[in-house]
Amino acid sequence: MENILVQITSGRGPLECCRVVAKVQEMICREAKSSEIAVEVLSQEKTGTKGTFYSSVLLLSGKGAMQFAESWKGVIQWVAQSPYRTMHKRKNWFIAVNIYDVQKTLHWDEKDIRFETCRASGPGGQHVNKTESAVRAIHLPTQIQVLVMDGRSQLMNKKLSIERLKSKVVQQQTEQLLQSQQNQWQAHNELERGNPKRVVKQQLI
Repeated sequence: MENILVQITSGRGPLECCRVVAKVQEMICREAKSSEIAVEVLSQEKTGTKGTFYSSVLLLSGKGAMQFAESWKGVIQWVAQSPYRTMHKRKNWFIAVNIYDVQKTLHWDEKDIRFETCRASGPGGQHVNKTESAVRAIHLPTQIQVLVMDGRSQLMNKKLSIERLKSKVVQQQTEQLLQSQQNQWQAHNELERGNPKRVVKQQLI
């Protein structure tokens, strides 16, 4: 299954661009669902105005997710009168859509895990297990760790610990990746406006 991260960013443009981010998110979600591609909103960096985002991150999953994401990758030009400044002459607003293949961008290897076992106890210290069924999994490169003791056996807890540790590590890598990209946009503080991938002519209200 293809898993693609989609980042929609205003590049710290004016409020109108932040509104475009929200509108493009709606369009991507709607088109993805009609193409039978699962879509999940992972995060939204909100402004102080309702219905506007500095940036948004989506996770697309399913067959054809990469091809669909590629159709949005690049600069999006939105042509509309400003809904916030009615006398403003500017009508062209630009945002960017970046995509990342989760499997290729994020690193995960179970060989990087160290396991430790310990005794699990019930509420209040009662019903202490005499066997070391609890499992602590440590991701050596990041030192992220999880302790799992809710399974009935050490084998079950080990399996659960791998799943939960992977989720934590991938989440951290995702946040670092997206923050790095966002910092690049802030450093440039402008989007490349030539040859937009899509031009949308709709009101921003």
